[in-house]
Amino acid sequence: MTLNFDLWVDRSHSDSVKWNKYNNQDVIPLWVADTDFTSPPQVIKELQQRVAEGVFGYGFTPPELIDLVVKRLAERYGWTINPEWIVWLPGLVCGLNVAVRANVSQHETSLMPTPIYPPFMQAAQSEGRQFKSVNVIEQNQRWVADFAAAENQMDGSEKLLMLCNPYNPGGTVYRREELLEQQEFARRHNLVVCCDEIHCDLILEPGLKHIPFASLNADAEQRSITLLSPSKTFNLAGLGASMAIIPNPQLRKNFLDTSEGIVPHVNILAYVAATAAYRDGEEWLSAQLDYLRVNRELVTARINAMPGLRMLPPEGTYLGWIDASALPVQDPYRFFVEAGVGFSGGAAFGAPGFVRINFGCQRALLEKAMDRMESALQSLER
Repeated sequence: MTLNFDLWVDRSHSDSVKWNKYNNQDVIPLWVADTDFTSPPQVIKELQQRVAEGVFGYGFTPPELIDLVVKRLAERYGWTINPEWIVWLPGLVCGLNVAVRANVSQHETSLMPTPIYPPFMQAAQSEGRQFKSVNVIEQNQRWVADFAAAENQMDGSEKLLMLCNPYNPGGTVYRREELLEQQEFARRHNLVVCCDEIHCDLILEPGLKHIPFASLNADAEQRSITLLSPSKTFNLAGLGASMAIIPNPQLRKNFLDTSEGIVPHVNILAYVAATAAYRDGEEWLSAQLDYLRVNRELVTARINAMPGLRMLPPEGTYLGWIDASALPVQDPYRFFVEAGVGFSGGAAFGAPGFVRINFGCQRALLEKAMDRMESALQSLER
C-alpha cells in the first residue's frame, strides 16, 4: 500500500468547517482538530460500496464492529471489556453532556483540569450547573493537573471528575502513577469519572503507551465513563461514530436513560467507516504517526526558536499548546490571524495568553505557517 501524507487535497471550496472559517482570507487554518489527510483507502472503498447500494434506511451496530472494539482494547491497551458495556454515540461531545446531566444535579458541581477542550466547560455548565477547576501546571516539561492543590477547594458538592487523556490542549500522556493519583482522588471524594480518551491511538513520544483510566483497577472501572472514537485516529470526525464504555450497570442505565429521546443513533455510514478503519487501518495509522512525529519535531523546534513563544513537546495528539503570553500583543490569536495563521484561541480553553496549533497537515503547509509566524514576530522587533 502506497500512502502519501504529503498529498494535497483542496478543501477550501468544500463543506470543511476548518477551511471555511477564514473563507476568502489568506489565512492558513491550523485550528479545529481534524487533519488534512485522506482517510485509510479501505474506509473510502467500503463507504463507496455502501453508497452504491442506494438504500439508506435505519441500521444497527455491526456485530463485527463490536468485536473489533473489544479485541482492539484488549490487544492495544490490555483492557478487557464486555460488549454490553458499550453505548454508541453520534459524537464524543454529546457524551460529555450526557455524562454531566446523568450524574450532576443543578445544585452540584463537576471538576476538571483547566485549561481544557472548551466543550468540557460548556457541558459542565449546562442548565445552570457549575464546575471547579484543577489547575494544570508544568512539571518536567509536561503539563499535569495539580490534584494535591485541588483538595483545598472540595466542599462535597462535587459529583463528576472530567478528565482528558491524552490531554487536550497540552498533549500530555498520563503515566500509570499519575492516573492512580487521579483514581485515588476520585475514590476519596466519591466521584464518577468521565474520561475523554479520543486521542488514545495518537501517541507520538517513543516508549509511551496509553493507559485507559478504567483499566487501572476495579475501583476505577466501576466509577468510570470512558469516551472513545475512531474519528481523530482515522480522520472520520465528520461522520460521527463514538462510544461510551460504562462497566457499572447503574451508571450505564443512568447514561442511557438521560440519552433517551435526545441523543440520535449513529449514522449508518459512520458504522461502515469505523468498521473498516478498525479492521484495516493499522498500516495507515502507523504511517500517519511517523508523519506526525516529524511534524511535531518541526513545530517544536521552530516555535521554541521564535522570540516570545514557548511550546512543550506534545507526547500525544496532533495538537500543540503555545505559550504566547510573553509577546507584546494584547491578543495572540488575533495577532497571528492578521499574520495569516489561524490557531485556536486560548481564551476558549481558559488561557487567553495561549494558542493551540493543529499540526495534522501537509508538511509544506506547516513550513509556510512557520515562516509567516517568524515574519510577524520580526515585525514586532522593528
